[in-house]
Amino acid sequence: TLDQWRLMHIGAQPVPPTLIKRWKSYFPNHQYDTNYGLSESIGPGCVHLGVENIHKVGAIGVPGYGWEVKIVDENRNEIQHGVGELAVKGAGVMKCYYNDPKSTAEVLENGWLYTGDMAERDEDGFIYLVDRKKDVIISGGENIYPVQIEDFLRSHPAIKDVAVIGLADKRLGEIAAAIIEVKEDSTLTEEEVNEFCTQLPRYKRPRKVIFAHVPRNPTGKIEKPLLRRTYNKIGRA
Repeated sequence: TLDQWRLMHIGAQPVPPTLIKRWKSYFPNHQYDTNYGLSESIGPGCVHLGVENIHKVGAIGVPGYGWEVKIVDENRNEIQHGVGELAVKGAGVMKCYYNDPKSTAEVLENGWLYTGDMAERDEDGFIYLVDRKKDVIISGGENIYPVQIEDFLRSHPAIKDVAVIGLADKRLGEIAAAIIEVKEDSTLTEEEVNEFCTQLPRYKRPRKVIFAHVPRNPTGKIEKPLLRRTYNKIGRA
């Protein structure tokens, strides 16, 4: 029964802080924890939050035992502030991709595994995932991180799920499009979504709103490649 639960452990992709706060409002006595990791780093554990750090909800945590972590710019130079690619180093990092030296060289360098995840650190050293590097939308020269917009939109009471993707645009290169799945007992219009998004900086506001099912794979991750193929194809039709 639910009163026997002691811990909720969530991972696999960035977890919206709004989801954790809502869950804690229903189950205030449950502890919360999360781990971060990749198949290439022997699964989760290279970054760990810890149940004692619930005040840092939204963070993936700090380096786990025996692990090193750094955040780098596009030239793989370490940065102390701002958003960059997360790299990890430790005994659990893979040796190589089997029979694929080219792909191995792209992600491994001097023992560091370059994860393809964009992240930033706060003043206490806690790491927050921002988005997947391949999911970043570049619109008119601005970097837009879909997860940040998704977290915001999920706070709307009528929204069940949401995915933000980049759609090709002749003038801006890409525009942000929000695929929104509305709760069964609710209604929502594009005008209401646009009004809600006025709380965001102008460049982060979705330029296109699509009401549709948000597909997820068996591990719960949003199938963004499928969404990009589907809606970019529709846009060109």
